[in-house]
Amino acid sequence: MNLFVFDIETVPDIELGKKIYQLDGLNDDDVAKVLFTKQRQKTGSEFLPHYLHQIVAISIVFKTKQTTKVWSLGSLESTEAELIQRFYDGVDKYQPTLVSWNGGGFDLPVLHYRGLKHGVDASRYWDQGELDRDYKWNNYVNRYHSRHTDLMDVLAGFQPRANASLEHIALMLGFPGKLGMSGASVWPAYHDGRLQDIRNYCETDVLNTYLVYLRWELIRGNLDQAGFDNATEELRAVLAGMNRDHLNEFVKAWDNS
Repeated sequence: MNLFVFDIETVPDIELGKKIYQLDGLNDDDVAKVLFTKQRQKTGSEFLPHYLHQIVAISIVFKTKQTTKVWSLGSLESTEAELIQRFYDGVDKYQPTLVSWNGGGFDLPVLHYRGLKHGVDASRYWDQGELDRDYKWNNYVNRYHSRHTDLMDVLAGFQPRANASLEHIALMLGFPGKLGMSGASVWPAYHDGRLQDIRNYCETDVLNTYLVYLRWELIRGNLDQAGFDNATEELRAVLAGMNRDHLNEFVKAWDNS
């Protein structure tokens, strides 16, 4: 089985915000402030509608029988359309099981809307049996199928009142949790030109998600203790071999948890 554990990071879609609220003439930071203020007045929260989230990073833990890889799609120069197309190209090529934390409530709907905006090719992802008969019975779109597992939803028993943050669950399990950034700080970092920091942060988030997934596989019997230990040690070795500062920090925080 091929596994894609994924996470996205987003910022406000400034150009769309200007169109919706007729904000031509304002700089990007002021447009963002207007968007956050209007949303807070409307809902009590600054969390923007999904279609107003522009994707700036997508990170993946890719697990097969032979290998484990961790990376962010594209490069610092990649457009949003390129990042999204790379994600769906991976789905088409590897037909993986997708794993996320709140991916059903956030990441996938954002990918849907933004993919729609850019007209990307996501035919395999949207297939419900029209292209491949097997996808009629198990596809990415139906919430009761298994090609996508939203760990937050599953662990909460699909009860919104039981939802939890990835940060808290990771810390509960002895994993590092968030390091040096949070979702709320992505826009200021992006505005300051710190896209690499955002990509690094996204990678640590997806690593936490993967570790929670391994623990879930353990308690439901798909891994025994030896299999769980082997998977976590393999991940440590992969991260050590990459020798990147934020990944070394992740392993150090993991050791000290």
